[in-house]
Amino acid sequence: MAKAHFGLIGLGVMGENLVLNAERNGFSSVVYNRTFSKTEQFLSGSAAGRDIQGAVDLKDFVNKLERPRRILMMIKAGSAIDAVIEQISPYLEEGDLLIDGGNSEFRDTERRVAELESKSFGYIGMGVSGGAKGALEGPSMMPGGTKASYEAIEALVSKMAAQVEDGPCVTYIGPGGSGHFVKTVHNGIEYGIEQILAEAYDLMKRVFNFDSPEIADVFAEWNKTEELSSYLVEITEVCLRTKDPEDNSYVVEKILDKAGQKGTGLWTVMSALELGASVPTIYASLNARVMSSLKSDREIAESTLSGPNTVFDFDCSQEDISNLTDAVVLASIASYAQGLDLLRVGSDQYNYELSMPHIAKIWKGGCIIRSRLLNRIQEAFTKNPGLSNLLIDTWFAEQVKIRLVGLSKIVAIAAANGVPVPCLSSTLDYINSYRTARLPQNLVQAMRDCFGSHTYQRVDKEGTFHTHWLD
Repeated sequence: MAKAHFGLIGLGVMGENLVLNAERNGFSSVVYNRTFSKTEQFLSGSAAGRDIQGAVDLKDFVNKLERPRRILMMIKAGSAIDAVIEQISPYLEEGDLLIDGGNSEFRDTERRVAELESKSFGYIGMGVSGGAKGALEGPSMMPGGTKASYEAIEALVSKMAAQVEDGPCVTYIGPGGSGHFVKTVHNGIEYGIEQILAEAYDLMKRVFNFDSPEIADVFAEWNKTEELSSYLVEITEVCLRTKDPEDNSYVVEKILDKAGQKGTGLWTVMSALELGASVPTIYASLNARVMSSLKSDREIAESTLSGPNTVFDFDCSQEDISNLTDAVVLASIASYAQGLDLLRVGSDQYNYELSMPHIAKIWKGGCIIRSRLLNRIQEAFTKNPGLSNLLIDTWFAEQVKIRLVGLSKIVAIAAANGVPVPCLSSTLDYINSYRTARLPQNLVQAMRDCFGSHTYQRVDKEGTFHTHWLD
């Protein structure tokens, strides 16, 4: 049998669909899974009749690949990646290339790139977004590593990626762990938008007194607009309309309100704290998932802590829907703005030389956060590559101007009715803080100098100062 063009390790749902994608695009493949029964099941199932062969062990796997070998690992991040690298390295030769397509921490990828390149092997850390369907039909891919390593897989990934009007949704991101850094921030933005849509749903349900079909109708209208048309809004409508065949009730109302997470949202927030980037909307979305995990505590607190937990008399009007639309638009914009600001700061710190127009472009198709808004984002950074924050671009600044009152009113309505809206309220604080030239941290600096002699700077003269505040 002829040597295969492409190898895959890890036959989870994403791995299976990616190798089917590669084969459909003309790349013969060989697959390996730690349990061979899984390989056999795949070969006799969805891979039957395709130019895909299996391997019983890693030596067999490597021997079935043409040189230079291109191997994609779709396995759990962390020690499992290091274990596979250690196991397969004795069989690799100069010029062979390993690709980590999972959600690895970008510093781990930095280390692996350095280690593998020192052995004359290539290594790519590649973020992949799109879920199972995207992996099969065309995901967004974010590969980072050496430029030479990317060039070795460019023909492959360009065909596998989602295609938009200005090309495939893949580009060379930059050196080292930059691909996984960008994917981490992508996931942070995703956390933010998911929570924003959940808060809008909660307000419509608990305050506006809408039922699931009525809420779904609002999401359907939002998906027709430039500002909110997106994959996440689209699937939210689907989730709200889906019924349980057992009793014809809406499935979403039967789901336990505890959200899971796999770590990338936490990594986004940790990176922002380390780099000094402000991401309050994204942080609020992460904290909302943490709070949701405290289900038993919340059940006790509901009967213990008093507050405006019953909705005031509220007659929802078209103006209220318009205000909610404003709130969701601005919070979604803030989630993108904060993520892109983190990418900008990280690019400077780690010398990644990230291209914001290119990143916006590859997010326009295939990935979970794809939206029409990314056309505006791409345009903003193309027009001004040095843009410090998306909010000060002309188009986005106009959105703030016309929608900030609506966001303010929605946060006030939520507060009056005791309904938590962490992302919407954090967005309001973020925008109000960012558009304020003078913040009250002058008093914070005074207190720090008072108790700890930390010194301060003045607005009326140059230099560093200390005051003897206490006798």
